[in-house]
This record gives sequence, structure tokens and C-alpha cells, in this order.
Amino acid sequence: MAEAPPRLEIRNITRQFGGRKVVDDVSLSVAPGEVTCLLGPSGCGKSTTLRIIAGVDMQNSGEIYIDGKLICDTQFRVPPERRSVGMMFQDFALFPHLSVAQNVAFGLTKSRRAERAARVHELLTRVGLAHYADEYPHALSGGEQQRVALARALAPRPGIMLMDEPFSGLDNRLRDDIRDETLAVLKEEGTAVLLVTHEPEEAMRMADQIVLMRDGKVVQRGAPYNMYNAPVDRAAAAFFSDLNVITSSVHNMMAATPFGEFMTPGLPDGSLVDIAIRPQHLKIEFDRNGHAPSATPQNGMPARGRVERARFMGDESLVEFRMEYDGSLLKATLPGVFLPKPDTPMWLLIRRDRCLVFPSTHSDSIAAS
Repeated sequence: MAEAPPRLEIRNITRQFGGRKVVDDVSLSVAPGEVTCLLGPSGCGKSTTLRIIAGVDMQNSGEIYIDGKLICDTQFRVPPERRSVGMMFQDFALFPHLSVAQNVAFGLTKSRRAERAARVHELLTRVGLAHYADEYPHALSGGEQQRVALARALAPRPGIMLMDEPFSGLDNRLRDDIRDETLAVLKEEGTAVLLVTHEPEEAMRMADQIVLMRDGKVVQRGAPYNMYNAPVDRAAAAFFSDLNVITSSVHNMMAATPFGEFMTPGLPDGSLVDIAIRPQHLKIEFDRNGHAPSATPQNGMPARGRVERARFMGDESLVEFRMEYDGSLLKATLPGVFLPKPDTPMWLLIRRDRCLVFPSTHSDSIAAS
């Protein structure tokens, strides 16, 4: 039995503006019921890719397929309204002169009145707003407007939902709940979702697959766990979290640091490498009369630093250390309240199994002595 094609597939999409490739040979696919996040900084080509898929912009090269059928290349183009693609934007784009029910029903002009009313009621019930059917958008909160926008986008039963930073206008306290509610509704509908965001936390929370973009190109793709734990380069690692970085040179496939040696297979002698460790993977021990804790295979050698500053961040504490070996600054995060006084000496150890080793490409790295 032949495998069903992806609900959405784009192949080798390129878009140029003034000779500059804003989208550069991008390919991806999204299955029914799957959420794929296009993740990257502003200007990396995410929204342009979305606009091309929606049909409001045109690629210079490449092809777009829906359910295995070609809908757009450089010669043939199915108009946007016939692509079975829904769209949600960060400003919700609700019609202020229409009621909530009328907004949701807007794309159902081809349905009979009874069918239209039933679909509107079904969706407003699903998003918890059936009692607001006769209200107007201005009377609703931002979170409620977002749910109306979701119901309106889903009303025609699109096979694909394109979402461009749809939660960025919401209060932080509401955002997680609204994201979870939206994701649940989209999964129930079996919609293939392509979500654009510049927030790694949002991508990790919502995505089945993350596609990381940089300068118009796809630099890495995969499940959130793999993207976080096996980033393709230092820039990808830094996009998902803060990093402490120590730079060292390679000798006999090893790089020496104050925390011990790290393997660098495949790199020639004399080349520089960045050893990156996330703040939550630093281990801290008190300095007891200058006696260093014992080195272990898991934590390597200890290195001593003095507290520069400590701050409570709500559910964790951030402590910055000025390291004695070269005066560099390393950051550690610890759960709960941990606020040692400035200049307190402490020993730091690193989780060797959590360290990431990359060829060095950054001039701001701290060289190990």
C-alpha cells in the first residue's frame, strides 16, 4: 500500500528581492495533524515562506504541493482562495463591524444557513465562547479575540493552517493557556499546521517538528528534543538557550580546558573549538578552606570562581561567577532561591555529558589557558 503524501510539501523554494535571496532553497513537509514550526530571528525568511505557501507572494523557483498535487510552480498557480489554506496573524484581523458569530461565519458563504449556524456554534463551543456569539470584537479580551480568530480560520475546514506569530500580542500570563488550547483544537481537527515564530520556547511547546532558519536557509530540522540536545552549530545552540563558552585549541584530537579535556574527533591540531555549556548544567560546590572537590568522570575537574552577582528570577536563581583561571564570566542557574554574597569563592564543575563542542567561528569566545 502506497504511503499517503504529506498534506503540505514545498520543494526548493527560492524568493529574491533586489537580487538578494530572502528565501534560499527551502524544502519542508507537514503531515495531517502535525505542527511544524518555522523558527528563526526576524528577517530570516520565515514569513515570506508562509506568504508564498498562502499564495499572496510568488516564488522565483520551486514547487508547492498539497496532498500530492502541484498547486504552484513558476508557470502554474492555483489562486489563494482555492488552496484550502487557513491563515492566522498576530493582529487577529477580526472585522469590528461583525459580531463574533458573523466573524466565524465569514468564510462559509457557500454553506446553507442551517449548516453555517451549526458550524459556528460547534467552533465557538469548542473554544469556549458560545456565550459571546452576539458580542462584537471590541468587547472581548485579547485572548478571546485570538480564539475567535482561530474559530474563523477553522470554519471552512482547511487542510492546512498557516500561523504567523499568532500569540505575540497576548499577555505573557495568558499565552501558555491560549497556545495549549489552540494546539488541542488544531489536533482535533486533524489540520496540518505551519507556525512561524521567533520564540524557541513557543516552538518547543507546540511543535512536532522544528525547522530552524537563518539568512533564508534551513540550517537544521528535527523534533524539539533533538534540536535542543544536538544543535548543528554554536549559533543554533545559542538560539535555544544561554551558553557559557570556553574556547580551546585541538591537540591530538583533544581540547584542554580548566574543567578537563574534551574529545574533538576529526578536527586538525591547532584548530580552535568552542566548548559550550548551558547555565543549568553547571554544578556549584562551596569552597571549604580552599580544598577543591574531587574530579569525577562525569563532572571533570573543578575550577574556582567568585560570585559576581546573584539574582532571583522567580522559579530559579541566576548566579554569575568571575573565574580565577582567566577572569571570564560564567553563569549558572539553580532551582529555587540561591543568593550567595558577592565575592564568595565557590567551585564550579560542568556536566561533561551536557557539553557541546563546535568548531570555533566566533571572535568573542573565551580562550582557555
